[in-house]
Amino acid sequence: MTDIIQLLPDHVANQIAAGEVVQRPASVVKELLENAIDADSKLIKLIVKDAGKALIQVIDDGKGMSVTDARLSFERHATSKIRSAEDLFSLNTKGFRGEALASIAAIAHVELKTKRDEDELGTQIEIEGSEVKSQEVVVTPKGTSIAVKHLFFNIPARRNFLKSNNVELRHIIDEFHRVALAHPDIAFVMFHNGSESFNLPKSNYRQRVVNIFGGKTNEKLVPVEEETEVLKISGFVGKPEFSRKTRTEQFFFVNNRFIKSAYLNHAINAAFEGLLKDGSHPSYFLNLTVDPKTIDINIHPTKTEIKFDDEHTLYAILRSSVKHSLGQFNIAPVLDFDRDRNLDTPYNFEGKRVSNPTVEVDKGFNPFREEKPSGKAGGFSTSYKKEPASQWESLYVGLESKGTKTTQEFSEIELESQPENTSLFSDNTEVESKQTTYQLLNKYIISTIKSGMLIIDQHRAHQRILYEGLLKHTTVQEAVSQQLLFPLQLQFSSSEMELLEQLKEDLELTGFVFSKFEEGSIEITGVPVNVPESEVSIILEQLISDVEQEVPDSNFSATDLLAKSLSKSLAIKSGQSLTNMEQEHLVNSLFACKDPSVSPTNRTTFITMSVDDFDKKFM
Repeated sequence: MTDIIQLLPDHVANQIAAGEVVQRPASVVKELLENAIDADSKLIKLIVKDAGKALIQVIDDGKGMSVTDARLSFERHATSKIRSAEDLFSLNTKGFRGEALASIAAIAHVELKTKRDEDELGTQIEIEGSEVKSQEVVVTPKGTSIAVKHLFFNIPARRNFLKSNNVELRHIIDEFHRVALAHPDIAFVMFHNGSESFNLPKSNYRQRVVNIFGGKTNEKLVPVEEETEVLKISGFVGKPEFSRKTRTEQFFFVNNRFIKSAYLNHAINAAFEGLLKDGSHPSYFLNLTVDPKTIDINIHPTKTEIKFDDEHTLYAILRSSVKHSLGQFNIAPVLDFDRDRNLDTPYNFEGKRVSNPTVEVDKGFNPFREEKPSGKAGGFSTSYKKEPASQWESLYVGLESKGTKTTQEFSEIELESQPENTSLFSDNTEVESKQTTYQLLNKYIISTIKSGMLIIDQHRAHQRILYEGLLKHTTVQEAVSQQLLFPLQLQFSSSEMELLEQLKEDLELTGFVFSKFEEGSIEITGVPVNVPESEVSIILEQLISDVEQEVPDSNFSATDLLAKSLSKSLAIKSGQSLTNMEQEHLVNSLFACKDPSVSPTNRTTFITMSVDDFDKKFM
């Protein structure tokens, strides 16, 4: 019997490994940026075309590589970061597995140009599907430039599973943000399809956050600083009033490495307990510095999951530190309602000594003394004389006689007779209003039908009504817009502004009127009739969240997504009380829809219970 176990060829093994390391173009961006950071670069440029499907290029001014290192860098498990297994417990670099470049080269066309400072000439290597096509000497500046073209060219199934350009670009920007936030001491520049998307100069951490998420972010940030033997925390959290519907502004960095941790995220939510609205998420940009020996990074190839030695201690320190910062800067409310905040001593003045006031008072000044005229020319005197108060009995002298006269005069005045309240209907022709709908628990509307009873979910039903109305306005006719007395200014990050610009035309068809679309802010002068001014920012944030989850490709699906998002935000909520007239109008409008049985998200809007169903309950 022949042997059946065989060693896989290197190019096949690399393609299998690429499935874990390279999931989409954003994965390539992450690996290449981290390699550039490990090379001690001061300026890193990211160039992307067609959301990374055509080109991903990273250019840095780091140490560069020798001819031998450049060739070995594309071999599996070849790395300069570690030498032994013990080095895994003292990692200070981004990469250490030695699989990224080998995996990328297995599924793309890669061109590498690199040069060290001490070398006169650099090295250029071209690889296609793990096969080296050329290696030659080239003139290139110090540092490394690596270009990845035609990603997944030899795996068409993986290429077909990629999302639209907008979705893939969104993931690339997210990875770019994570790397740039972790290293504010490095300058980053990003280009997409020839246009500059981000230009982040070297700065401090607060300025880096503001440069990425917009100037309005500066007033939202509350600093968090804490240092213990176990953990050092630095960074910022957002004020509760600026909480968001999405988790797009939540960043944890452990030893300058972005991580995801539901456990630590729960610690932040616990610190914000009682300060956030339902469905809102706090913003935070926190750097955690721990001993590398107390964490294990080698959990997943993406290295975003970390195991901690003592998670409970980190949880407690993180929660108390955030809570302390919220209280320190008067963000969290206090229960002393009689306290005057103007009399509070600022936190920075706690250790200062109190000095005597420098105001001088004339102790001999008397405002009631009388001064005699002086003999000097032009002299004058000011006399302050206290007048004796009148006796209180004098206030009522002559009141009785005056009152009698007033009464006599008042009796002579003729008053207009009261108007008669007439009715349009006589008593025998009054219309009797019969209640046909009932509201249960401020959530369901119950109505009777011939065969039994109808139970309607008011929130889902209203979603369906608004959804079809919005589709009608955006595809058939323009919606009516309500002009605002004062224009409404809203601030958004650069990535959110790009999404709003893509949806601007569809938003205008629904009734929004934009007067300005500037960098980082928009000005709204008109809103749809059924949209309250106070909820405009909430509606647009929810819309951005929905678009980020699933950016559509065609105009029709963009309009459909917009209608779904707006109907979800504007629909009456469960728990809202409705009058009888509102209940009847909701029922009539629902059954006037084309598809009243399901909501825009394909969830049931109503159920029916026949008389037979009731009879069975009593058997």
